[in-house]
Amino acid sequence: MKVLLTGANGFVGSHVLDSLCARGIATAVLLRPASNRRFIESHLPHVEVQTGSIDDPQDLGRALHDVTHVIHCAGCTKALHASEFHRVNQLGTRQVVEAINQRPGQIQRFVHISSLAAGRPALPGQPAQEDDPSEPVSEYGRSKLAGEQEVRSLCKSEYVILRPSAVYGPRDGEFLRLFKAVKAHLLPRLGGGRQALSLVFVKDLAEAAVNCLTHPAAARRTYYVASPEIQNPSGMADEIAAQMRTWTVALPLPMIALWPVCLFQEILSRLTRKPNVLSLQKYAELCAAGWVCDPGRLRQELDFVCTTGLRSGIAETLAWYRRQDWL
Repeated sequence: MKVLLTGANGFVGSHVLDSLCARGIATAVLLRPASNRRFIESHLPHVEVQTGSIDDPQDLGRALHDVTHVIHCAGCTKALHASEFHRVNQLGTRQVVEAINQRPGQIQRFVHISSLAAGRPALPGQPAQEDDPSEPVSEYGRSKLAGEQEVRSLCKSEYVILRPSAVYGPRDGEFLRLFKAVKAHLLPRLGGGRQALSLVFVKDLAEAAVNCLTHPAAARRTYYVASPEIQNPSGMADEIAAQMRTWTVALPLPMIALWPVCLFQEILSRLTRKPNVLSLQKYAELCAAGWVCDPGRLRQELDFVCTTGLRSGIAETLAWYRRQDWL
């Protein structure tokens, strides 16, 4: 087996690379020339490094030489314009699939990392399931669903689609904001802090992706990947504060104030040319009553459970942030 991993230098991709290397699986990575490689520097002497982009068929063709399996982590989570989401998450996925199709019989399985945002908002009493109609509420979610449709309609090799819930863990820059707020003695309560959430620790997601490379039951299946625990932002902030052993003051943020905040951040992003996850396209996701999914199919068919609970996941993440002087 030899795996091509896209997006290896990113938050999720770097952990997938950790898992592949820990198992001794031969791996090639496709990296842009200017990509930041700080998370994967120690692995690069031991993997095949191909320079290029998923936008370029020639780069993909070169990277797929003697590869038998592909994990596609490359994606766009923040953008200045909606078209960028679709250029990367939909059209980029199509390029990867077409490159795989150019090698009939060579690529045994393609594991595509999508998102819960491609599905629909849901509450604990009726969690999202894989066979539910997909009703994304954001441009990001629509682009991820479009990427899935490229895989289902075009891929001639066996494929697996993973829909992770909100991902957190070491190397993540998004949940870091919540840690920094708590360090500043603030306990954000967006809309009361009661939005029901499924979460997945990044190392559990990485293990799920690698397991799907060979499990026979996974072929042409879609799986939600999440911890069985249901959380909310207030519970997460409380756990962070407890582990940091710091006092906090509740900071109520009513939903009515969220739209102008998102608008301001979008204007700032366009002025600075630096995209931010907080934007108008993210507003509908943040306003949803819940983002809860049922990971039961993953457990029943693949005997895989995301075992990292919030307390241990926060502890490991916090320790990493401190070692890296991110906090």
